[in-house]
Amino acid sequence: MEDRTYVTWDFIEKFMVEAFKKVGIPEADAFVCADVLMESDRRGIESHGVNRFKPIYIDRIQAGIQKPVTKIDVLKETPTTAVLDANDGMGMVVSKKAMELAISKAKKFGMGMVAVRNSTHYGIAGYYATMASKAGMIGITGTNARPSIAPTFGVENMLGTNPLTFALPTDEEFPFILDCATSITQRGKIEYFAKVGKDTPEGMVVGRDGLPKTDSNQILKDLVNGEAALTPLGGIGEELAGYKGYGYATIVEILSAALQAGNFMKMLSGRDTEGKLIPYHLGHFFIAIDTEAFMGADQFKKTAGDILRELRNSTKAPGEKRIYTAGEKEYDVWMERKEKGLPLTEASKKDIITVNKLLNMNFDLPF
Repeated sequence: MEDRTYVTWDFIEKFMVEAFKKVGIPEADAFVCADVLMESDRRGIESHGVNRFKPIYIDRIQAGIQKPVTKIDVLKETPTTAVLDANDGMGMVVSKKAMELAISKAKKFGMGMVAVRNSTHYGIAGYYATMASKAGMIGITGTNARPSIAPTFGVENMLGTNPLTFALPTDEEFPFILDCATSITQRGKIEYFAKVGKDTPEGMVVGRDGLPKTDSNQILKDLVNGEAALTPLGGIGEELAGYKGYGYATIVEILSAALQAGNFMKMLSGRDTEGKLIPYHLGHFFIAIDTEAFMGADQFKKTAGDILRELRNSTKAPGEKRIYTAGEKEYDVWMERKEKGLPLTEASKKDIITVNKLLNMNFDLPF
């Protein structure tokens, strides 16, 4: 395990906000973008946190395939629904506004749903679902992404990692939140493996020959050139029910494209026919369901909490000390990191050093 350097949350927020402002993002939006990235690290989900600050956001803005100023157009709206166009701006900015709008509609009518098109990477999906759970609502979100997953019995990367994310309010200190890709792993995790020099576990990626691939650096190249694909939840073929992950990934793809008349699958590759970089034009969807509109928010929270407590208190497997429910481990990580700070990898420190010099920020770095 590599040594980590801990930095304060205040430092990393100030650094990212200043860097985002340097590349043209308005200050208020810069705080949103930084908060989404930090939330991933607060939960211990490092594949979508500060680790991606430079390559996914700074680099793409500077490459001209993502706009720092997010112009949001309302294409269609009803009392319970809306369709927004992000015009290739910051995915985190439009997504926060979209979930806020869904929550507002749900408060009035019990449910609200907002679809977004022409967006960019929106960070950790759980950030937006949790916005709803904090309001006492059920939050649901999903997004398509550049092609990574092969369909069952296929080897070509067709679908994105397409998370289908739920957050449910409970009477406990944290919500039940299921935030995961519909593939066994996601590209960000492989990027993390590559940065720390680890092989990708066998079964997560399939090559054109139908066999597993494990070289993390090579996988990242092969995912781009079409020589490798991520496997859906369940893995290769039908034996371990890979068709289930394939099916859920397809649902997310449809909901991220069909409602908003947006792009999908190969259209999201980020490259034109000549191989040049172009905007991704991603789609997202956000749903808020007001539990008060059913049998009341307090009753919902208590029942949800009772279910989770019964699951945790059920019979444990031999040698196991604890049963978890979704969101519990992430809460435990935050309790540990709240005062201790953010543990930076060597790769993340290099990115911060590079950005500090590249943008002439002159930050006094604590490492």
